[in-house]
Amino acid sequence: MTFTQLDIFVLVAELKSFTATAERLNISQSAVSHAIKSLEKEWQLSLMSRHHTEFELTEAGHTLLLHAKELLSVNQTLQQHVSSLRGLHEGSIKIGSFGTSASICLLPKILEAFQQRYPKIDVYIDEGDDKEISTWLLERKIDVGFVVLPDERFDTFALTEDRFVALLPSSFPLAQQTFIHPKDLDHLPFIMTTAGSQTYVEKILQQHQSKPKIQYHFSQLMTIINMVNAQLGASIVAEMALFDEVLERYPNVIKKPLRPNVSRKIGLAVKNKTHMSPACQAFIEVAQSLFD
Repeated sequence: MTFTQLDIFVLVAELKSFTATAERLNISQSAVSHAIKSLEKEWQLSLMSRHHTEFELTEAGHTLLLHAKELLSVNQTLQQHVSSLRGLHEGSIKIGSFGTSASICLLPKILEAFQQRYPKIDVYIDEGDDKEISTWLLERKIDVGFVVLPDERFDTFALTEDRFVALLPSSFPLAQQTFIHPKDLDHLPFIMTTAGSQTYVEKILQQHQSKPKIQYHFSQLMTIINMVNAQLGASIVAEMALFDEVLERYPNVIKKPLRPNVSRKIGLAVKNKTHMSPACQAFIEVAQSLFD
């Protein structure tokens, strides 16, 4: 068994195609086939079965895929430690990011500082929702991901808090109040986010027995702002993504704090901090230094 064979196995499992894997790795299709057959012969197990033009993992293949990813992750960490000891600070890091709060508000600032300090480390970003980030961490698809804390499944590192606020059309009488209690939204037309914060908004309404009339569901923050600006309903959103220069363009949108105050903690997570690569550790240290 070689790490090259494991690399090929993991990529075939992801792409479900020998041809696509060969093209991605710039090798022949026969080399891909030989690598899989060599693993199957050594392990005396069938790893894949053909389904029409695609390859599907067998039950054994699914079980061993996770272990293959673990081995590749440990190997990458080892190589980066070697580079770090030689003073090269080389390597790569795969980061998972979610939503406007992490992808627009946190990540660019962290990446700018990180790449200035470690220009030889390659950075790859995958964007998904909260659940996808967790899955990618568990499957070792990414090295580190932004998550909402707490999350007992991972080793986590706190960064910042993001509070929730109400967005109100200027024509609503509530817009004149100093703050908004969730119960104040009872029976009013409401625009529900379907992005990562939906679970938290629903929990806020449920905890305070608030039952607004949910008429619209949107995943994009700018669409929600436009709908509020058009006087079509109120909403509750995470404040971090609400840049002042954006709201200035929507004079009919009034932002008000919630009472009681409700916020969520955002941080970074890894599957196991004892197996962190130097690049991953450096990224977390840079991020924490910016948001202490």
